[in-house]
Amino acid sequence: MVERLREQGIRDEKVLDALNQVPRHLFVEEALASRAYEDTALPLGFQQTISQPFIVARMAELLRQGREMGKTLEIGAGCGYQAAVLSHLCADVYAVERIRPLLDRARENLRQLRLPNVRLKLADGMLGLPEAAPFDTIIAAAASPSGVPEAIKAQLAPEGRALVPVGGREQFLILVERHGRQFRETRLDAVRFVPLLGGTE
Repeated sequence: MVERLREQGIRDEKVLDALNQVPRHLFVEEALASRAYEDTALPLGFQQTISQPFIVARMAELLRQGREMGKTLEIGAGCGYQAAVLSHLCADVYAVERIRPLLDRARENLRQLRLPNVRLKLADGMLGLPEAAPFDTIIAAAASPSGVPEAIKAQLAPEGRALVPVGGREQFLILVERHGRQFRETRLDAVRFVPLLGGTE
């Protein structure tokens, strides 16, 4: 899988090593285990998916760009796969998920890997995680329909970066960089994510 990602243009060796250290088959349904290392999103139930490895690698690479990711918030933990990858790239990972059965599954999946720097919480990702803010890095695994939520921007530390899919039928990754009180937004790759929804269930 890592060789394929390298062929697809992922150059950051730390990112490739992080993906190599996480056994993706632990995070997918047993019936789909034979497809665990395909470069494709796979269903998790609850109208959610585990992101394709290329997207996980690409987003991490865009956020790193030669800097440490530090204290990181992941919005949309899903089954815990991306949090596991991030644990090898970040000092601490705070991952929020709005669907309780998915959060329970993520906890079980991550318990097997014994990752001491990952914390999971049931929370509305639209609101970020104010009690643990500020964050050096914020990454969202669901698309905000109309722009990067203000709560997410407000929880960035000075010089922090966020990467959030934005849009409906047409979506793009938006990179947010904070400089003091100023925020610079850059539109990057076209993507396809499930929608970012409010509330918990």
